[in-house]
Amino acid sequence: MKKSGVRTVVRHSVLHLVLIAGAIIMLFPFLWGISTSLKDMREVLSSPFSLIPKNITLVNYANVVRSIPIVRFFINSVIVSAAITVSQLFTCSLSAYAFARLRFPFRDGLFYILLGTMMIPQHVIMIPVYIILNFFRLIDTYAAMIVPFISGAFGTFLLRQFFLTIPKELEEAAILDGCGHLRFLFKIMLPLSRPILATLAIFTFMWSWNNYLWPLIVTNRIEIRTLQYGLAMFKEEGGLNWGQLMAGTTIATVPILALFLVMQRQFIQGITLTGLREG
Repeated sequence: MKKSGVRTVVRHSVLHLVLIAGAIIMLFPFLWGISTSLKDMREVLSSPFSLIPKNITLVNYANVVRSIPIVRFFINSVIVSAAITVSQLFTCSLSAYAFARLRFPFRDGLFYILLGTMMIPQHVIMIPVYIILNFFRLIDTYAAMIVPFISGAFGTFLLRQFFLTIPKELEEAAILDGCGHLRFLFKIMLPLSRPILATLAIFTFMWSWNNYLWPLIVTNRIEIRTLQYGLAMFKEEGGLNWGQLMAGTTIATVPILALFLVMQRQFIQGITLTGLREG
């Protein structure tokens, strides 16, 4: 074997070892949380620490279910996160197509203004948005948690960059066949954009699922509050019972993990292709 071949093998081996070590480091807190959720309090506080529980118990999960209406909170989070995700996929697809394919006055300037809104902290616009929602009597409803986030600059930017990579010849051929813009978008562009749509869906769902502050501000009834509020309430009422806290956290993590596992292939492909543009 030539020296260059040996160096390549060594380089790849070192790279894989580094990546494996990084994956273990990032995965350890999640494994620690699951392990803690399956231990009783005595074993949680015992020394030395053991990642594998000696006596597996589900009592922590049972205590979480008994202490707070976690099923109701879970359903509320699913409703809000799913509604925001579907809405953003629809609205951002339309706006991204307009900025990527259509020609209209001040298009680039409007796009830069849209990108500029990403620099505005959410806390700055909370009060104006709250006043608007209160004017329309939407406070303390599901709509108050969903409507402000049915579209977003990040999603528009992400989809626009991907739409620019799709050859214009497809659009020209579709127009010659009598295909309009909306039909071209939904019949051709979006099916070709499944990787980036999956990427945006994961980002949006994860953000909305973990959002704690806004639902806390615009809701008063416990029946419509989300899982993140439920976990905070459980922490205040139950104290620092690490086994039960980790049980609640594990329950809250499952939907995001499941979504990623289902869409991981499209997600990786979308991240790889985003930003590439035909010359």
